[in-house]
Amino acid sequence: MADNPQFVWVDGKLVPWNEATIHITAVGTAGVSLVYEGILAYWNADARKLFVFQLDAHLERFAQSIRLTRMKQPIATATIKEGILALVRANNYAENVYIRPFAFVESTSYSGMSNDQARIVVNTMPNPAPVRSGRAVHACVSSWARISDNMMPPRVKASSNYLNARYAMEEAKRNGYDSALMLNSSGKVAEAQGACLMIVRDGKVITPSATSGILESITRDVIIRLCREVLHVEVVEREVDRTELYVAREAFLCGTGSEITPLASIDRFTLGDGAIGPITRQIEALYHDIVREIDARYPEWRTAV
Repeated sequence: MADNPQFVWVDGKLVPWNEATIHITAVGTAGVSLVYEGILAYWNADARKLFVFQLDAHLERFAQSIRLTRMKQPIATATIKEGILALVRANNYAENVYIRPFAFVESTSYSGMSNDQARIVVNTMPNPAPVRSGRAVHACVSSWARISDNMMPPRVKASSNYLNARYAMEEAKRNGYDSALMLNSSGKVAEAQGACLMIVRDGKVITPSATSGILESITRDVIIRLCREVLHVEVVEREVDRTELYVAREAFLCGTGSEITPLASIDRFTLGDGAIGPITRQIEALYHDIVREIDARYPEWRTAV
């Protein structure tokens, strides 16, 4: 297919796309063990350069997820990093790129997964969706609760965890919303499906704490630092009540895939005037420039391809 990349990185080697296969009977069981990362590389058209954003941080979390699911990582993280850069170069991108390293145990049965050696694969694809779309979306609080750490640990970026998010998102779409927010088992706000949440009240950015059942988000950490160090906006990490969502002046989702996604309303409560708020707009513009090296600060966050 024309839209597929020329190469996939499989267990340490560049492999032609149509040769990177797994038997159909292993797909389901492999998915149970699968952990992954979503990484974006941003194209700077003026400089004609491609920058992978927070590659080291993503690979550190990838190794953590492999460990917490009790798989063995057979390839060193430094080698995976080199492989990702080689793969992106081999596929000859001159646009934004989504990079997906994933690890799984290939098996046709559900037994024998603990402490098994993982297969590691990296795939890439174009990612044309731009940050700063100018659109604010509508969210609801889902009837589905967020998983907790003694069920399916949220800090593990595992494909099986995202069934929880899929239920919430399907419910939201069916009821006419764009996105879903989930509460944890204590009834406090956790996160959206596949993204963290930040609200703005009294000029402060407030976000659920890392122990509220959220994925330990790399983008969230970036936004917190940009707010504190560049924009000089106070950020508070704490438990968040559901009704705080309704009285917030602004709110937005953040994550690799979501980037900065402003919210216009939650459960049909309009936030502010329903447009993108001033603090959200500042964060969005700054993030856009940082990831592309239009703003050259934080060079350690970008890896040139």
